[in-house]
Amino acid sequence: FNGLDFLRRWRGKKIMFVGDSLSLNQWQSLTCLIHASTPNLKTAVVRRDFLSSVTFQDYGVSVMLYHTPYLVDMVRDKVGTVLKLDSIQDGDAWRGTKKYKAMDRLVAFYKGLSTWARWVDRSIDPSKTKVFFQGISPIHYEGREWNEPSKSCKGQTQPVSGSSYPAGLPAAALVVNKVLARIRKPVYLLDVTMLSQMRKDAHPTGYNGEHKGTDCSHWCLPGLPDTWNQLLYAALLH
Repeated sequence: FNGLDFLRRWRGKKIMFVGDSLSLNQWQSLTCLIHASTPNLKTAVVRRDFLSSVTFQDYGVSVMLYHTPYLVDMVRDKVGTVLKLDSIQDGDAWRGTKKYKAMDRLVAFYKGLSTWARWVDRSIDPSKTKVFFQGISPIHYEGREWNEPSKSCKGQTQPVSGSSYPAGLPAAALVVNKVLARIRKPVYLLDVTMLSQMRKDAHPTGYNGEHKGTDCSHWCLPGLPDTWNQLLYAALLH
């Protein structure tokens, strides 16, 4: 990763991560990678509500994070908190009216991701905006997935051995592939799933002050998200 080359190529551009705490993981990684390459550059850090940004002022490059737990809208309704699987109000695209009862999580994920895909097709101008979708980030709570049934990520110091993950790809990854295959606008899949599955040793486990207990879903920094950003850097070059 060459942070100075990154800034030169993307002078005057904005890069925005949209997502939850895993997107925060990757956003922190990218800003640190760039800063480590260019420690003497002027930076401006802004945090406002759900939006955070680090701007490398000499090049006018802003790396931003819009924190949102869901790709679609979550609102308060008379029936309680409702996840609106057919609505992205933040994208100024349309307002959903359908209500779905409790359903299988994969079905809900498919409906929500399809809503996002339709929003991209309606709203994105590929001549101005490149869209990347980060693949599924795996968790390592169940050791049976890598043939160690009594274990989790806690105490792990080595990756999974071999060239494939014993449990195979998670079902959600197949949903991602299905939806992205139908989208009309160009969307680049940052396919981090399998390489991340192999890294059962890369979680903060009990050493994350923000999360009590064993954390086998987020990732240490420096660490695996740096590899994700190396892939992002390579994709941006092409």
